[in-house]
Amino acid sequence: MKTEKQTEEITKSRRDANRDPLSGATGAHPLGTGAGTLTGGVIGGVGAGAAIGTVAGPVGTLVGAAAGAVIGGVAGGLAGKALAENIDPTIEHGFWRSTFTARPYIKKGTSYEEYAPAYQYGWESRANYHDRSYEEAEPILARDWAKHQGKSTLTWAHVKHAVRDSWQRADRRKPKAAKNGKWASGAK
Repeated sequence: MKTEKQTEEITKSRRDANRDPLSGATGAHPLGTGAGTLTGGVIGGVGAGAAIGTVAGPVGTLVGAAAGAVIGGVAGGLAGKALAENIDPTIEHGFWRSTFTARPYIKKGTSYEEYAPAYQYGWESRANYHDRSYEEAEPILARDWAKHQGKSTLTWAHVKHAVRDSWQRADRRKPKAAKNGKWASGAK
């Protein structure tokens, strides 16, 4: 007979299967793909396409920018999806649950459940902000902590080191293409 904790873990792992909302297939990462598409299209593609198109004049600039947005969006989407796919929430929660008490920033006597949203926020944010360093993203992360803290009662001041720790772990676990300089690294 399964214990309540085992049943809870099974339910959680099913939830964390990253199911595609349309097909139900596992391994979908719409947030990572979407974030990558947006940043890749806007930042990389538009500028590059416009610069290349400028050679052909004003119309070329507009056409080049549009083409660059599409190409950059596809490349950025693939990069965001690759990073998101490299992170298994079940493995990450298991890692942090077993090691969090050894971290110097943990408030003594605080349960993992208080820090779990911070760790998850760290690895998810790394996928969402794959084009930025932690230092560049931290003001946004601090501002949005309240939206991600779930049932945790900890303030940003108490969790920011956990978020950064998880962000850096995600950096170290990046897919091979990312490690070859395809997007910015926040790890020091």
